[in-house]
Amino acid sequence: MAWKTLDDMDLNKKRVLVRVDINVPMENGVVTDATRIERIVPTVDHIQHAGGTVILMAHYGRPKGNVVPEMSLEHIAGTVAEVLGWPVVWANADYRDAVKELEGDEILLLENLRFNPGEDANDPAFAKRLASLADIYVNDAFSAAHRAHASTEAIAHLLPACAGRLMEEELRALENALETPKRPVMAVVGGAKVSTKLELLGNLVSKVDTLVIGGGMANTFLAAQGKDVGKSLCEHDLADTAREIMAKAETAGCKILLPADVVVAREFAAGADNEVVRADACPADAMILDAGPEAVAAIAAALETSQTLVWNGPLGAFEIEPFDAATNAAAAKAAALSKAGKLTSVAGGGDTVAALNKAGAAEDFSYISTAGGAFLEWLEGKDLPGVAALKG
Repeated sequence: MAWKTLDDMDLNKKRVLVRVDINVPMENGVVTDATRIERIVPTVDHIQHAGGTVILMAHYGRPKGNVVPEMSLEHIAGTVAEVLGWPVVWANADYRDAVKELEGDEILLLENLRFNPGEDANDPAFAKRLASLADIYVNDAFSAAHRAHASTEAIAHLLPACAGRLMEEELRALENALETPKRPVMAVVGGAKVSTKLELLGNLVSKVDTLVIGGGMANTFLAAQGKDVGKSLCEHDLADTAREIMAKAETAGCKILLPADVVVAREFAAGADNEVVRADACPADAMILDAGPEAVAAIAAALETSQTLVWNGPLGAFEIEPFDAATNAAAAKAAALSKAGKLTSVAGGGDTVAALNKAGAAEDFSYISTAGGAFLEWLEGKDLPGVAALKG
């Protein structure tokens, strides 16, 4: 690996500044899902047991350089302490005094970084102020690594830097999926619009052996092949782009799997009357809302012959039944193969995580990324500033 990990650092009696993502959902002042806090436990425990002093820094929401009281990290300090199992002290804007006053195993949680305009601006002066608090910098927030901010990019050049356990786990999973994968490699890309995933598709066709395109995106490709998609969600203006992607895939030796059959309905509603038709036989007054059973069988067969899977986006309107059937079935197949040790599966993106959780398949995937935008940009082949800075 081109970047250091906690194992490469002497942490004893060192102050360790750790960038984390604890941007957790809250309702009426109560944290409703502490998953992001739970995922930083291995990093915090390692530093604490190695004799280091942990200083956590994070953002919350998008205050855009303004002090927004309801976005203060003071509101979650208690939950952070409860989840981590260590005493946590919250620090207002006067960081230096708070660091000096730490005692024993106490962890310091800095106020919302984005209250300072220097954070989003990647301001060297703000980064220097943060760096003055510690001896070592640890980035454990892959989800923020696609942002060139003071706490993710500038600061990594000011202190000895390394990846935290969560960052390390994420980077290893992604490198195993796309950089040094076991072949054949398969990708499932779904979602509503091709326009939001053009760079992703363009990168993947040169890296994977089979590319499954699902969701509303598939309609655009079907239309580009001259098929009538009725009233389906479809970006007809991107037909030429879809054909270019298919041509690029053919040149690269990547097989694109589009649904041979589809599930159509006249209304987008749970339990709506629906039928399975050939992909080229969508009625003019109907919408394609899911892939059909033949399409699912083709995906399952492709999974059987693959060794690595990258998944981003659902295959249909997974939020409502029965249009979640294709996503659920394909996810269950991938999960079963992963559990049996026959497939390395990496998935990520907001809708993807929700869809796999809904399908009851997430637990058996090899790795589930909660990073959202950073995960997508990695799949697009982009250098992430927060990761690149660790290599420097």
